[in-house]
Amino acid sequence: METGFAKALSTIVDSNLTTLIAGLFLYAYGSGPVRGFAVTLNVGIMANIFTAVFGSRTLFDTVLTLRPRIEKLSI
Repeated sequence: METGFAKALSTIVDSNLTTLIAGLFLYAYGSGPVRGFAVTLNVGIMANIFTAVFGSRTLFDTVLTLRPRIEKLSI
């Protein structure tokens, strides 16, 4: 599981960082509703990064701690 999270982390951060940069450009060069969309997009991306990195890892660690007999996690 450690290896899976380590390999997935760079992909998660890369894709979300790219979208965050696009949102920053939308905010900088947009006006009115476009700026509102950019703010919503950026807040959503930051929440997504947090839940993808910390939330899912904590959930899987908790499951494996409660059930130590699991040797392989089928996803």
